[in-house]
Amino acid sequence: MLVELKNGETLNGHLVTCDNWMNLILKEVVQTSPEGDRFFRLPEVYIRGNNIKYLRIPEEIVDLVKEQQQNQTSNRGRGGRDGGRSDRGRGGRGGRGRGRGRGGGQM
Repeated sequence: MLVELKNGETLNGHLVTCDNWMNLILKEVVQTSPEGDRFFRLPEVYIRGNNIKYLRIPEEIVDLVKEQQQNQTSNRGRGGRDGGRSDRGRGGRGGRGRGRGRGGGQM
């Protein structure tokens, strides 16, 4: 992926991690100076999220992730024998009415 920083530098590498604050770790990075005339090859780079101007992710990767998400949601079932309903069937809690129907009534 390509990362452009607010200072004009660009970093191109493989995304390893990203957290909630958009801090990134990239591996196998090529760093380009703001003028575009100097290049540096770095094994690993940590980028603080507030320094990022924009990110560019290859379209193939975006499509692959969308496809995986669709497959996960279509394979996910309701679970259990009764389609995820816990208000009937054997054992467990729930059901209808109050109590278990033993005593307590008038004769």
